Amino acid sequence: MSLSFDVLFYTPIVFIILYLLLNKMAKTPRNICIVVLGDIGRSPRMQYHALSFAKEGFRVYLVGYKGTKPHETLLSNENIQISYVKEPPAVLAFAPKLMGYFLKVIWQSVLLLWTLLLLPKMGSILIQNPPSIPTMLIAYMVSFVRFSTLVIDWHNYGHTILSMALKKDHPLVRFAEWYEKRCGRLSSYNICVTNAMRDDLKTNWNINAITAHDRPSEIFQSASLEKQNDLFTRLAKEYSVFASSESAESDSTKFTARDQDGNITKLVGRPALLVSSTSWTDDEDFGILLEALEAYDEADEDGKSSKLPDLLCVITGKGPQKAFYSRKIEERSWKKIQFCLPWLAAEDYPTMLGSADVGVCLHMSSSGLDLPMKVVDMFGCGLPVCAVNFKCIGELVKHDKNGLIFNDSQELVSQLKQILEGFPDKNSKLESYRRNLASFQELRWHSQWKLLVLPIFLKIGGIRDSAFDIPGLFDQTTRTEDTRPVSLTKEKDE
Repeated sequence: MSLSFDVLFYTPIVFIILYLLLNKMAKTPRNICIVVLGDIGRSPRMQYHALSFAKEGFRVYLVGYKGTKPHETLLSNENIQISYVKEPPAVLAFAPKLMGYFLKVIWQSVLLLWTLLLLPKMGSILIQNPPSIPTMLIAYMVSFVRFSTLVIDWHNYGHTILSMALKKDHPLVRFAEWYEKRCGRLSSYNICVTNAMRDDLKTNWNINAITAHDRPSEIFQSASLEKQNDLFTRLAKEYSVFASSESAESDSTKFTARDQDGNITKLVGRPALLVSSTSWTDDEDFGILLEALEAYDEADEDGKSSKLPDLLCVITGKGPQKAFYSRKIEERSWKKIQFCLPWLAAEDYPTMLGSADVGVCLHMSSSGLDLPMKVVDMFGCGLPVCAVNFKCIGELVKHDKNGLIFNDSQELVSQLKQILEGFPDKNSKLESYRRNLASFQELRWHSQWKLLVLPIFLKIGGIRDSAFDIPGLFDQTTRTEDTRPVSLTKEKDE
């Protein structure tokens, strides 16, 4: 009887010890798990991480929700395996708010934990924050039992996003902040998107991080006239606003035409193409742009206003407020402005940015500490941007150098009139901004990633390479200074 009890009691313990020892002994420095508890296709920075790891010989396991189709280069990469987590059932939306939130977290926790434990052993786990709950704790638990190193990429703060739906002093918001602060300290290394966030993490939470600003990938470039014409021709079949008003020829559009020699030219009397990408949420007030466009549309036809071009506004993105603003746009009779609200394929979006004349960014950070990647993409295409003002936007948009910063709709319409006056003749402001973006376009995502992010994971894998040895990078307990290479600090200093 005693023997049977001992066997039943000690056998599971022995197996657990063996499991832990085998996990600790297994060397998998080139296996990395990237966790996005959101739509993978709408998480460009984490897709860039995955592609960069794959390019450097890592085996990448990307975990997240299935939704928007990721870029084809990611889907076709043999070093990247995607594991989709099933999203919470829609019925939870009908539960009382707090109960629905609790049930959603339980669902996410169980499925994320199950998905991560089924994957092969990882040398490291890189998670996107936010969302913080339950990603941080679940990832830490898995990293602990599987002897992996946890790294957090801070895009923003989860509790500040939650405070936009609830009051800042709501108990759930206070709990979310406490949770994020405590769990954030469980990581071995931290990456963040701005210097302002790096300083805030250190000052308020005693978390050391390195800044890896978002940079555009190679696909974001100025579009050739051939590519522009091809995109506009395809879009014209679905959206009449792109169709030529002067010719029924299939190879002519409102912006471009092909001459008898087969050459593509830009039409002299074309409208200006304004592009804005929005998530149609509370942290991007589309009402500001709509008010500015209404004022632009009502400009007198006398004097300088007569030199203002017509506008075609392409507003891309998906989100809860899209239907509301679509109705507001349709209710008004526009004289100088037309709208198109498409959802562009991942391959067409860079071409649209590379074809546009001016970009508008409405992103207003919930924390004031993150930067909009949409502006990074626009700058990668050489597209000047008018961006709404918030705490650290100056780390990206240099006012009156590579774009303009506005505070309200009155300032925005004034800026649009200023930079579009006399269009499409060469406008000194727009041309100057485009020239100033040339230096920004030189440094792309992977080049910066190799200098700032790759060394962390070489260290985790026990691989030291003097080419990647940045002083102080691996001293997480004492490092607070900005040790980025001089080439990466040039723009900030200018």
